[in-house]
Amino acid sequence: MPDIHTRPHPDAAVAAALDRLPRERLPELLRRIPKAELHIHIEGSLEPELIFALARRNGVTLPYPDVEALRAAYAFTDLQSFLDIYYAGASVLLHEADFHDMAWAYLQRAAADGVRRSEIFFDPQTHTERGVPIGTVIAGLSGALTKARAELGVDGDLILCFLRHLSEEAAFETLEAALPHRAHFIGVGLDSSERGHPPSKFERVFARCRELGLHVVAHAGEEGPPAYIVEALDLLQTERIDHGVRCVEDPSLVARLAAERMPLTVCPLSNVKLCVYRTMAEHKLPALLEAGLCATINSDDPAYFGGYMNQNWLETFAALPQLGAREAWQLAANSFEAAFADATRKAAWRAEVDQAVLALAD
Repeated sequence: MPDIHTRPHPDAAVAAALDRLPRERLPELLRRIPKAELHIHIEGSLEPELIFALARRNGVTLPYPDVEALRAAYAFTDLQSFLDIYYAGASVLLHEADFHDMAWAYLQRAAADGVRRSEIFFDPQTHTERGVPIGTVIAGLSGALTKARAELGVDGDLILCFLRHLSEEAAFETLEAALPHRAHFIGVGLDSSERGHPPSKFERVFARCRELGLHVVAHAGEEGPPAYIVEALDLLQTERIDHGVRCVEDPSLVARLAAERMPLTVCPLSNVKLCVYRTMAEHKLPALLEAGLCATINSDDPAYFGGYMNQNWLETFAALPQLGAREAWQLAANSFEAAFADATRKAAWRAEVDQAVLALAD
């Protein structure tokens, strides 16, 4: 059970600056404010242009004639229809350089969007099932992160995700294969098809991960019911809930999440693209913030869902006029509060958030 925390509030000077910031300058604030991205699947950042470039480099034949045909196929009706094409796109990733190039392309976009901290999900089973060694995957991704720290000012780490449509035994095998590379990832997650694959299915492997000192997170409450969020909290003892938007269907769960300051890594464009909400105007993010939850904005699978971090922020705020400068500050502060980083780095990032607000308001 996490410690109970209090919700961060801006100091008097920052609060005054937020209050006097005119609405027409809000988009500029959204673009400039420093952020942490805590829910990004690196395979989901693979743009069609890079997919075709890697296919040519690796001699892979794709079931689409060109970039335009592939992008036209991004018309998803639910999570599974997305996953089908997601796994097809990943087929071009074969060598360390492929994983490096994919991550580097994402990290450059993240830096341009003001991302200071990125905790990147990767799906080793997507690749090991195709015969790609797990060390190849991790080496490519971690090499890009090292380069990003030095050249882009983006601090990042890897979170290894288990595919929940596969067995817990397969997850254990993946964990054991990854342990020689333990220095290169900080935690584990649970993703892929949610329906019919409750968190309880992975209780034992998550217990082992906690014994190893790994951070633990899990997707829950996107397509799955609020009960899956409860399972993730109680059985997996997660430190964050990825998505979690269906918590609003259970007021007692909302109260618990607020009291525990349990972070929710919300992905607005993804939620609309996968039909969790019909339109952005229906999104429950304002209700989550109003209830005092530690909600954050993230891009999920940006190549497939229509936008990276700033696009998610801009479209969310444009469609939900009840969100303003105060909420922008809160979401940025929440993102750093929820990050798996030490207190010194968090304090420095939070200071950058305040400086961005003060600079824009003057």
